[in-house]
Amino acid sequence: MGEVQGTLFPLEFNRSLKLRSTPESLTAEGGAVLLREVGERLGLWKLLEKGLSDPRDQDLITHPFGELLRTAVLLAAQGWSRQSDVDFLRRDPAFRLAVSKRRGESPLKIRRHGREPEGLASQATLSRLMAALGQLANRTALLQVLCSWAAHRAGLSSSRPQDEVTLDLDSLPIEVHGHQPGSTHNGHYHCRCFHPLVVSWEFGDFLGGKLREGNVHTSTDAVDFILPYLDWARALARRVWLRMDAGFPSEPFLNKLEKGRFLYVARLSSNARLERMAWPHVDRIADTAEPEDRTHTVELFYQARSWSRPRRVVLVIEERPLELLPHYFFLVTNATEEEEDSLDLVQRYRQRGATEKDYGEWTNALEVALSSTNRPKETYRGERPRERTVPVDSFAVNEAALLLSMVAANLMHAGRLLAQHPNAQLWGRETFRRLVLKAPGRVARSSRYVTLWIQERWAPHWSRIGGVLQHLPSARGSPSFQALPLPA
Repeated sequence: MGEVQGTLFPLEFNRSLKLRSTPESLTAEGGAVLLREVGERLGLWKLLEKGLSDPRDQDLITHPFGELLRTAVLLAAQGWSRQSDVDFLRRDPAFRLAVSKRRGESPLKIRRHGREPEGLASQATLSRLMAALGQLANRTALLQVLCSWAAHRAGLSSSRPQDEVTLDLDSLPIEVHGHQPGSTHNGHYHCRCFHPLVVSWEFGDFLGGKLREGNVHTSTDAVDFILPYLDWARALARRVWLRMDAGFPSEPFLNKLEKGRFLYVARLSSNARLERMAWPHVDRIADTAEPEDRTHTVELFYQARSWSRPRRVVLVIEERPLELLPHYFFLVTNATEEEEDSLDLVQRYRQRGATEKDYGEWTNALEVALSSTNRPKETYRGERPRERTVPVDSFAVNEAALLLSMVAANLMHAGRLLAQHPNAQLWGRETFRRLVLKAPGRVARSSRYVTLWIQERWAPHWSRIGGVLQHLPSARGSPSFQALPLPA
């Protein structure tokens, strides 16, 4: 009788092939369990619960705050970027096991008590979670979680600083659809978007972000945004470098970096004066072209009109045999030639290309959806609310969603590093999701255990990750919660 009820429809092309459904035992989201374990062993979940506060009335809640946080992060990591996706996955057994703090088969059982979770939280509950995360204290805590977990995973602390560390500052568009508060049309990117600032470091983790209106200049608020991260990094390394593109260098920005004794290298926009300084060197190299790719550097001393003093500028000339004229650009830095010669400086800046690629891969893989806007609540728990709900700060909620997406991106980054073959190219997050996280599985329950069976083709990657995790120290407590200094 069950087989008849589970039959979907007959297949005309092959009558011997039966198409049937089965309740709850199958999943396409086996990777949620794997990521739960990665975050558990590396202390991420405890760090989130320790740093973030739950403003809800604890006598009225069904889903614990930690479960909601895991739900939001794992949904994003598995490729489900919109809150409404949770309604489709509420009965998925892998997700139910992955987000729950209960052990055994309890997450899969039918609710026995009124406040016991049954399945994942609803879309409305996740929406209230994001409203809570939009509060200033929780947004600050999310920044602290990003920095603290990145330092913990890299094995850095103030008690064992390394020689140097490099941070990357950038801005990028997050396209939106609709009229979310703060989003505007950006003529450069030709879309309606937000224009957030993003900071990461050389170990591949995102350290934080700041949501901005869509039409602001690249460097708007950049100084106040980046200085706390540089101060934080100084406790972890003896020298702190900052890499940035041509949209950021300005006299106030560079002056503050120099006063703080932070090293920087930035692309410098060309102008007529720089062109006149460059052309004799470019002509000389063009006249002596060689049949191979070569990079030449020329030390210049240059003072822009807006600068208070001359600064070191490196002219970089790239000789390419198939091009008529060499390609060239300019870098500005406060490092002396003794601290960093010109070729090493170029090599340091070129590593920024991998960072920019990672930014684009992050926004594509996680489909950062910033869609919060104020809408009146028509129902609550199936009934009309007795009182008018307090409007949320939609801009703050969207910033919290941006930061939570970075948490998910860092979790995926930790997972792909664990899965990486020695001397092999690092997978992108989309590739990691396709080859590791989207493992189909079957959940089987017995009298004592719940077993997740996955297809054999996924097993080598999972075994590799599990083998590394087994050699990690047992996760006791949580990583040290390092406060991120805030600008005055």
